[in-house]
Amino acid sequence: MDNRSVGTRQARDLLRVAFGPSVAALGIIAAITLLQLLIANSDMTGAFGAIASMWLGVHQVPVSIGGRELGVMPLLPVLLMVWATARTTAAAAARSSWFVIRWVAASALGGPLLIAAIALAVIHDASSVITQLQTPDASRAFAGVFLVHLFGVLIGIGMTGRLAGLPWLPRWLPEALRAAATGVLALLGLCGVVAVGSIVVHWGTMHDLFGITDSMFGQLSLALLSILYIPNVLVGTAAVAVGSSAHIGLATFSSFTVLGGDIPAVPVLAALPTPPLGPIWVALL
Repeated sequence: MDNRSVGTRQARDLLRVAFGPSVAALGIIAAITLLQLLIANSDMTGAFGAIASMWLGVHQVPVSIGGRELGVMPLLPVLLMVWATARTTAAAAARSSWFVIRWVAASALGGPLLIAAIALAVIHDASSVITQLQTPDASRAFAGVFLVHLFGVLIGIGMTGRLAGLPWLPRWLPEALRAAATGVLALLGLCGVVAVGSIVVHWGTMHDLFGITDSMFGQLSLALLSILYIPNVLVGTAAVAVGSSAHIGLATFSSFTVLGGDIPAVPVLAALPTPPLGPIWVALL
């Protein structure tokens, strides 16, 4: 009786790990997509294809519409997906043997790959009705889904403390990873302060970007899109802060020069510096 209850609990945990984060993401994406279609008074043709494309986009798979590829996907959704995978993996792997942990890891990777295969089939079917929608490359899609959930699995198992007990791992590795994470978070925190200051300086530009639509729902959508791209802005600011450069389309930004190009009308991109650059950007180094 006890063995049966333990087996049932483990099976339930494996299902939760395999499909929990991905199904939750699908539900949120479906709600947003259907709400957008209802407000736009559009029919539901291609809704499933759009939902499947957005789910793959969460895993950094480029989305192609009308021959144009949205190559730079927002980082916030993928970070949330990694976090959700890590949480469910850690909960299922806690106080489990390595045999069970291997099954947990396999479930956390196999479930999303199955959903990715279904999503590709749905997009391929929808592209026969909506010619503007292109099916993404299958190998790129599977690789993106696999890597995102692999990071989540490794973080989740690391949260249980089991990796630190492996005899073939050096004892200094956990402390080194903790120090590295602290340094990265400190850098991103500094970059967040710089980005907020730049937005305040370019407040008029952000107001103009919000003004491209007169509807409240359109402005709300732009605000949501800006929130999704905040991690991208922080990463770009960090690249500039360490002496490298950030690229948005054909535009290039660094502490020394700005090479112009077409910039998407996303309000959070008002933080981008405009020429001529002041000495404050060099001081950021």
